[in-house]
Amino acid sequence: MSFSTEDLAAVLKERSSWTAEELTQALVRLPRRKKEFHTDSGIPIPDVVDATTRRSANELRDVGYPGRFPFTRGPQPTMYRGRLWTMRQFAGFGSPEDTNKRFKYLLEHGVTGLSTAFDMPALMGYDADHSMSRGEVGKEGVAVSSLRDFELLFDGIPLADVTTSMTINATAPIALAMYVAVAEAQGTPRAKLGGTLQNDMLKEYIAQKEWMVPPGPAVKMNCDVIEFCAREMPRWNPVSVSGYHIREAGATAVQELAFTIADGLAYVQECVGRGLDVDSFAQRLSFFWDVHNDFFEEVAKFRAARRMWARLMRDRFKARKTESLLLRTHAQTAGVSLTAQQPLNNVVRVALQGLAAVLGGTQSLHTNSLDETYALPTEQAVTVALRTQQIIAHESGVDRVIDPLAGSHYVEWLTDEMETRAMELITKIDEMGGMLKAVENGFPQREIAESAFRWQREVETEERLVVGVNAFQSAEGAPIATLKVDEDVQAAQIERLRLVKASRDGAAVARALAGVERAARDGANVMLPIIAAVKAYGTLGEISDVFRKVFGVYRDDGRF
Repeated sequence: MSFSTEDLAAVLKERSSWTAEELTQALVRLPRRKKEFHTDSGIPIPDVVDATTRRSANELRDVGYPGRFPFTRGPQPTMYRGRLWTMRQFAGFGSPEDTNKRFKYLLEHGVTGLSTAFDMPALMGYDADHSMSRGEVGKEGVAVSSLRDFELLFDGIPLADVTTSMTINATAPIALAMYVAVAEAQGTPRAKLGGTLQNDMLKEYIAQKEWMVPPGPAVKMNCDVIEFCAREMPRWNPVSVSGYHIREAGATAVQELAFTIADGLAYVQECVGRGLDVDSFAQRLSFFWDVHNDFFEEVAKFRAARRMWARLMRDRFKARKTESLLLRTHAQTAGVSLTAQQPLNNVVRVALQGLAAVLGGTQSLHTNSLDETYALPTEQAVTVALRTQQIIAHESGVDRVIDPLAGSHYVEWLTDEMETRAMELITKIDEMGGMLKAVENGFPQREIAESAFRWQREVETEERLVVGVNAFQSAEGAPIATLKVDEDVQAAQIERLRLVKASRDGAAVARALAGVERAARDGANVMLPIIAAVKAYGTLGEISDVFRKVFGVYRDDGRF
């Protein structure tokens, strides 16, 4: 907020008086519980934040109005008064039939968008019958090897009427191709499909570690998807630049903010470098954030992210359209914050994190289930997680006010601090030659490893208290019910894959895979050849093997 010189002088005088009198006397009677208070990112918090703390701030320049540059207060003028955030619940386990049932259950209980998790073999580019898949088929997400699995996964779900998010990266182009093929078989043209593909490989090398090929060609294929969607799927978000997994790996909120924005800049630079007009694709880029326990820091992170992205897109890439400046986001509560001890406490953690995401202005939200430290969630647990969102939306009143924390001295100061510290990291990355070079040199990986170590050390020394873990412990009660994936899933998936291979036109598959290889070797966009291959029932593993053949297999060198 802007203040006159006289106003600031009056506030500063009053604060000096308060510090010398009330604060000094209070500290004699009751000393601070800690020598220093700071956010979870390590930002020191002053004894009091007032107008003088942000004396250089400018209300219109830095905060403004919702739906207007720099979008600190939200990307839409009406925010939740016009439409609530999309309520998504992650689903994906066992066979395609299992997940199809969960999809329908969630839709019946009020979910407004589907969110799909895939098993490890699919994420790494292996079919169910590969030796690398043994013991992992259907365990942490749905098993998919061919178009036949996608047909079963979305059976009876009209893809023209729902939006679908797919959390998949190394094999994201293949998953999108299969989704397009299923939709077109239903009679829905690809141009009418709405949804989001995570498709963010930089964060894989930084944090999640699920890859096939080296970073350079992986980022190139990420941008093939962006280019393809800009031309043929205007309602689809071709990448969800993901800070979530960076945070889950141990990053602070500031690091999550900086590295995620830097990843997004790298994708934009790659697309602009291949000749795309920034305004032809930027409006469909989306972001995915973790929401952790430091309530106000998380709110400030969302607000800072929107402002940073808008300024960077305008100033660095000369984006002209308002839509190209908008940072639209999905959020998920922090899986890493959930505890196996006293798991019912996780309901409270998720509620606070969900509220922070909403007060921060998210467009889409997934709330974790209380049992996810043990296994994939049960129907009962996932229903409680969904009801948490619905209570926030319909009973808390936060949907009635746009950015209700705007103007708070603390929130605005913390938003500024988050931006300043994140931009310092982005400047370092720019000096290294951009995020791809920084990742290849191991810079973000080292930063995150150090932060994760500090956090764990604070827990072990009890400098940081975690309720039920190192504080307020209690004898464990009866174990909660957990979801168990049928061990027969792997055999069933292998048999289905055998039948697909036996019934398809082998010559057509060979021609289609050769087309994928030509595109990969020539540096052409791989999306249309992949769509042709999946329609011929070329498998996810076969297509992935083409990329491993052309680009080589990536091995992490384990630097810290």
